Amino acid sequence: MTPTTEDIGSYIAQAGKKAWDVEGLDPNTPKREIKTVGIIGAGTMGGGIAMNFATAGYEVKIVETTQEALDRGLKVVRGNYQRSSDKGRFPQDEVEARMNRFEGRLELGDLAECDLVIEAVFEDMDLKRKIFTELDRVMKKGAILATNTSALDINEIAGMTDRPEDVIGLHFFSPANVMKLLEIVRAKHTADDVVATCMDLAKDINKIATLVGVCPGFVGNRILFARQKQANKLLQQGLMPWDVDAALNAFGFKMGPFQMSDLAGLDIGWSKGATTDNPIRDALCEMDRRGQKTKAGFYDYDENRQPVPSDVTAKVIKDITGAEPSTMSEDEIIEICIYPMINEAVKILEENKAQRPSDIDVVWLNGYGWPADKGGPMFYGDMVGAQAVLDRMEKLGAEDPEFAPAETLRKLAKEGGKFTEIDTGGLKV
Repeated sequence: MTPTTEDIGSYIAQAGKKAWDVEGLDPNTPKREIKTVGIIGAGTMGGGIAMNFATAGYEVKIVETTQEALDRGLKVVRGNYQRSSDKGRFPQDEVEARMNRFEGRLELGDLAECDLVIEAVFEDMDLKRKIFTELDRVMKKGAILATNTSALDINEIAGMTDRPEDVIGLHFFSPANVMKLLEIVRAKHTADDVVATCMDLAKDINKIATLVGVCPGFVGNRILFARQKQANKLLQQGLMPWDVDAALNAFGFKMGPFQMSDLAGLDIGWSKGATTDNPIRDALCEMDRRGQKTKAGFYDYDENRQPVPSDVTAKVIKDITGAEPSTMSEDEIIEICIYPMINEAVKILEENKAQRPSDIDVVWLNGYGWPADKGGPMFYGDMVGAQAVLDRMEKLGAEDPEFAPAETLRKLAKEGGKFTEIDTGGLKV
């Protein structure tokens, strides 16, 4: 039976409410007092994260390596606030009030008395290890040490300190001053009061929080990686990026995988001369086609940044893959890209890296633009049925063992169970 709009709305509301419940955490757990927040990095992420706290009334110390980078970051923050004021969201004097809560610094040691510090530098494990070694040395006792990593091993980062109980992941989504989702990542040794404090803080800064465990990509990006790998494989078969994106747009995503890549920048995780497992992306980057910022990526972009299918990209794909241009129905493209997301979500639950199926839906609804009329990956899995998902995953798994069906998926198909009712015992670290 097809769920009604009311059914879907009710499920989403309940899922959002449940996400705040941390199973096994005493509701009377005392919270750590947070008055001053330190942010390491004044770039796009650091500045956006800092804005959340300044907007909510917290004093913010923000650290950069050079005065130039610091000034540039604070200028962007001011510009963001000014645009909001110009649109009538708050009066002009509120711009000054918020900016007055910022204090720019050039030394990590200047954060020593902050109650919470969030590292928001680029995704490089060696750099993060170095920063947390230094934080362990300079930060006061009882301070919460957080990383904004989107995929790296937080247990390894926490291992650089003598206080792993104080370390947690706070994965904000970009742009951090706009996006609602906050993945709170509980590492192996994270203390209960650190979890409780961060869940409370999320409400204070007007975020929607989900508690997740440590695994590559956590919940949201791990599922995204599965979709991206299948989308890339379709290009190897002769499909074009705009064919894949059009199917995902028809499904309800405002942006498909390649539109999203162009927006984020194709050169994330790439450097000149690099050979990665994505030769098409490598070739485009070498041609300085790095996405919207260079007015060319998978697509060409007109003066209004509207994407236009690119003959250059089509030639690159044909030269690299050797595949003749081919077509595929939108329904099949959707199955190939979406069903692996459902399967990966089931594996996350089997590994106890999410508290409950509905939390996965909260992540995708609030962090990745999953279409609300389809409720989230788990809810949509119930709409199409476990057998349909299993049939597709059997085919994809035969081509690539990484996409083998989850055991729980087989069980659901056999017993007629529901994805939204999977119970593997909650989050375990």
